[in-house]
Amino acid sequence: MGSNPLILNMLPIIEAKLQQIVSRLDEPRTHIFHEMLTYHLGWSGNGSGPDATGKRIRPLLVLLTCAASGGIWQDALSAAACLELIHNFSLAHDDIQDGSELRRGRLTLWKRWGMAQAINVGDALFILAQLTLLELKNNFPPQITMEAGTLINNACLELSTGQFLDLAYEDRTDMTIDDYLPMVSGKTAALLSACTQIGAILGGADSLKQENYRSFGHFLGLAFQMQDDYLGIWGEMELTGKSIESDLVAGKKTLPVLFGLSKGGKFARRWAERPISYAEVGDLSEQLAKEGAKLYTQHAADQMTELALQSLHRAAPHGEAGLVLYDMVNILNNRHT
Repeated sequence: MGSNPLILNMLPIIEAKLQQIVSRLDEPRTHIFHEMLTYHLGWSGNGSGPDATGKRIRPLLVLLTCAASGGIWQDALSAAACLELIHNFSLAHDDIQDGSELRRGRLTLWKRWGMAQAINVGDALFILAQLTLLELKNNFPPQITMEAGTLINNACLELSTGQFLDLAYEDRTDMTIDDYLPMVSGKTAALLSACTQIGAILGGADSLKQENYRSFGHFLGLAFQMQDDYLGIWGEMELTGKSIESDLVAGKKTLPVLFGLSKGGKFARRWAERPISYAEVGDLSEQLAKEGAKLYTQHAADQMTELALQSLHRAAPHGEAGLVLYDMVNILNNRHT
């Protein structure tokens, strides 16, 4: 994905835009505050660089969908940056709520600067995102800017709702696989579907194509989260940059865990006797695999990927951007990080 000429052209422009947005905090009295944001975004501190910034999937989806719909992707840069900042706002808060000490192989914000400042960084990212979105008025009519803003804020509400369910589910003992999709539809799919729908709107797509692009982002988000659940138990920490023990120890009701609970076997019996120690994680992940959760999770991710591809086909993306969108689906579903 990263070696495609179009993406190689887009990525530095995305980074430059994000850095320009965040630079307004680079003042004498807020220099450390600015450093916190640049650290979280992967630009500063130990281990900074491409591995720390993440893949910038969300802004790329906005720009590629805009171009594939016949628009000028540079005009959509403000929306793309807005959605990346919202994503990073959610990560800053999620890391606190989940007690995650590592992200992309580095200490999380709260672990380095404390919870209070990490919350403040998340708030600042959200506010900067909203201010950036308003810049769309320079390239689009007011009604398009309002439509994009409404979509993004509805997605943010879904994002918060999904996180609420994720946290609330930790204390529930009666959860089933049927409870899973409403949670991840908010946590992951809402933001990705907003990216693709807004890109289509800014690209001038008609209402039917906008809906197909929204559906594409929705199913892509579900596939992405299912693959993330898979990596959260059977991934390699050296590749993911996150502890693979945290999901099981924290009691996260991920898809493989819910599948294991539905089987009522050895894994389910041990899960009922929580808490789970770090020392037990290896044996429990093996037990989950034996009970079929590993294959089930990968199969579910493959199904969502196929639905995403079907929606993308109906949207009929064109040009180089359209080809890259197809490539992104397959790359994301076969990732190791």
